[in-house]
Amino acid sequence: MELIHPVSAILDPLAARYTSWLTLPAGLVHDTSDEDPDQVRAMPIVLRVERADPPGRTPLLEAAAAAALAVCLDPRAEPGGEWHEEVTAWIAGRIRKVSRRARGAHWAAVQELPGVTVRVGDAEARALVPGRVVDSPRELSRLQISGSELPEDEPGPVPPGVPVLLLNPVVPMTAGKAAAQVGHATMLLAAALRASANEDALAKWATEEFRCAVRTPDKATWDALHPGQDPAAAWQDRRVVAVRDAGFTEVDPGTVTVLAQWP
Repeated sequence: MELIHPVSAILDPLAARYTSWLTLPAGLVHDTSDEDPDQVRAMPIVLRVERADPPGRTPLLEAAAAAALAVCLDPRAEPGGEWHEEVTAWIAGRIRKVSRRARGAHWAAVQELPGVTVRVGDAEARALVPGRVVDSPRELSRLQISGSELPEDEPGPVPPGVPVLLLNPVVPMTAGKAAAQVGHATMLLAAALRASANEDALAKWATEEFRCAVRTPDKATWDALHPGQDPAAAWQDRRVVAVRDAGFTEVDPGTVTVLAQWP
């Protein structure tokens, strides 16, 4: 992984609109009437799922979460960098992510596309530089979006000092959907840290390659951490941000899919 500039302002637009997005009526988060379909942008996340030896679900999600943020805070996404225009154009709009699965030669091929690969345990995920969906290269468009489901696992205790990404315990998601959602979560955490002047914490997280823990809590824990109608207080008091989905795939519009808590 490249060296990272954790004080980058690239995620500031995300922090600026976080509260308004979280409190929008559910019907409005799904409204795309102001978008030109040919200009829709997304960050592809490619999950390595070999047929004979598939990875564990939890480490794969943790790899995807770290990779998505690593692309945003890579030096190449800084002003003057080769990724800057694409990354900033994407962050200025909806931060869509599309997960695809790859194995064998197809996995090797996507390593040639611009992005960052992260390995956690036996799992690997590569987040690619976002761009217009209609411009997806053949190496990417030929990969399957469906079929990324993996069995639930038992990841064990959360390591001390690691950010925790909590999946909604009452909303089932495929591994592909969950990978996109935890990628949103790390971006929101980084944006919140910078917005609250916790840049030293963000810098330390960068040295740890944005490692995090993905877990599924019980409903009581989820309810206790949920920001409700006061996302500012949730961050101030509990260091929690929420990922709210637009509802284009798998879940209903306005569903909170992930709660991310800074340690």
